[in-house]
Amino acid sequence: MIIAIKRGASSEEVKEFSANLEKKGVKIHLSEGAIQTIIGLVGDTTGIDAEALQAHHLVEKVIRVQEPYKRANRLFHPEDSRLDIALEAGGVQSIGGGKLGIIAGPCSVETREQIVEVAVAVKKAGAGFLRGGVFKPRTSPYSFQGLGFEGLDLLLEAKKASGLPIVTELMAIHQLELFDPVDIIQIGARNMQNFTLLKELGHCRKPILLKRGYACTVTELLMAAEYIMAGGNDRIILCERGIRTYDTYTRNTLDLAAIPFLKKQSHLPVIVDPSHGTGFSWMVPAMAKAAIAAGADGLIIEVHNNPEKALCDGEQSITPAAFAELMEVLRKYAAIEGKTI
Repeated sequence: MIIAIKRGASSEEVKEFSANLEKKGVKIHLSEGAIQTIIGLVGDTTGIDAEALQAHHLVEKVIRVQEPYKRANRLFHPEDSRLDIALEAGGVQSIGGGKLGIIAGPCSVETREQIVEVAVAVKKAGAGFLRGGVFKPRTSPYSFQGLGFEGLDLLLEAKKASGLPIVTELMAIHQLELFDPVDIIQIGARNMQNFTLLKELGHCRKPILLKRGYACTVTELLMAAEYIMAGGNDRIILCERGIRTYDTYTRNTLDLAAIPFLKKQSHLPVIVDPSHGTGFSWMVPAMAKAAIAAGADGLIIEVHNNPEKALCDGEQSITPAAFAELMEVLRKYAAIEGKTI
């Protein structure tokens, strides 16, 4: 249930009104926008009389939410959410709210030279975040699984060398306590519906990049975000990375139609992964531009200094030089959409 508060209501009045609602057994989600204050009621609202609420002098409108996701719903939070990451050198790097966040780096951290070289290169080209896998979920048990915590140490060296905030994938709950230096925790497609893990992430304040499962609907993606938000962590980025369909000409089918739908239904930032979404480096520029045109708040792009010798996903990785050329084009696309990189 959503309650729109009339303009001019004082914060004290809203606080008292919210406290009375909590006594009815529901949780309150308060969104104070520049124009209007919205109170979201989460829980069993069947015992709440909507007509009585509508008659209250503070209430402008009462709306019952039909969708199963509440906190992720734009009705609960009409304005776009913006995720800000504090930089060690000062200032912030942002995704959402008019800021196009570009995350770039290799699929996997392989060596110190590799990750530092790529980090410095993508920073120079204009990337705002460095990605690099240290734990890799692979279909085959014989494939490269990542360097583990040794890779995390190397990723932190690259962070120091470039000044970029880092993004890496968490595989299991027991790894969480060692991810404190990580700026954004990525939850991959295979773990999107690992509800035990999602609940645990709800108890931390670390930003979460939540990738859509390769056989999941957009509603299921929003419900996965809801699991995290229900625990109190609303710092979430949704990522469209392609889904499995009957077609096989690309690694996955990149569902760009999901972007405007998610932007309409939710206030959370939405980014796109054109690398996993296609599986081919030559397709990445076209899909990156298309994603921005469709309204994405950012991109996560695989960049490797020697794709032919990459230990995983080399076929979908672009070189630092190609990334620099792409960034020049993306700045123009972002400007057309009224966004900045």
